[in-house]
Formats: sequence, C-alpha cells, structure tokens
Amino acid sequence: MSEDMRRAVHSPGKGDSGRALAEAAKAYIDAHSAEKFSLQALSDSLFVNGSYLLRVFKARTGHTLLWYHNHVRCEKAKALLLDSDRSISQAGEEAGFVSSAHFSHVFKKMNGVTPTEYRIAHRDEL
Repeated sequence: MSEDMRRAVHSPGKGDSGRALAEAAKAYIDAHSAEKFSLQALSDSLFVNGSYLLRVFKARTGHTLLWYHNHVRCEKAKALLLDSDRSISQAGEEAGFVSSAHFSHVFKKMNGVTPTEYRIAHRDEL
C-alpha cells in the first residue's frame, strides 16, 4: 500500500477513512484475485483488524469482502470465457478458482447462469 493510502486509511478526522479503507481493500483484492482469499493477509497488508475491516467494507460497499473477491474472479472469468480457445475449466482456473465444480457453482450464484450458458449467450461478442 502506498504511503498516501496508508495515511488516508489511518488518519481519523481527515476525510472519510472508511471510504479509503474500502477502496484500499478493493485494490488489494483486484491485485490478488487469483489467490485464495485470506482476511488475515488482507487486513495485515492494510494494518487494520480483520473484524473492523469486514464491518467497514460491508458498511461502505453493501457487500462482503468474499462477495467482492468472487465478483472480481467472475468478471475475469467472463472475459476469459469469451476467448473460444479456453475450456470452461481453464477459464475458471485462470480466474483463480481451484476446481471447475466450485467455479461453476460460484459463477451461477453470482450471474444466474452457468459458465457454459454465459458463453453460448455471448458467443456473438467473440
């Protein structure tokens, strides 16, 4: 995290530190989305308590950290699915999902359709 971001996150009374903390958490997740989610690693990188981070993130974004992590992965997977050279399981793996079953489950939960259904529906975009 940059020194400016660290100051913004840890400067009570100077702006909206909750907003800055949520944005810093998003930036970390964006950069580490292919890795297994770890609240400990995230909170350590931001020098805050994990429980506090969970509360602030939910209050500022309306979503949990895990939801956001899965959202980022699914958005990456959507782009990869439109690349017809990749299999469904390859797209899921490249997006950071460990198994194709977990990828399909999370993708359908987040998007309302399976990865295969998404690819078929958006084949025109290829």
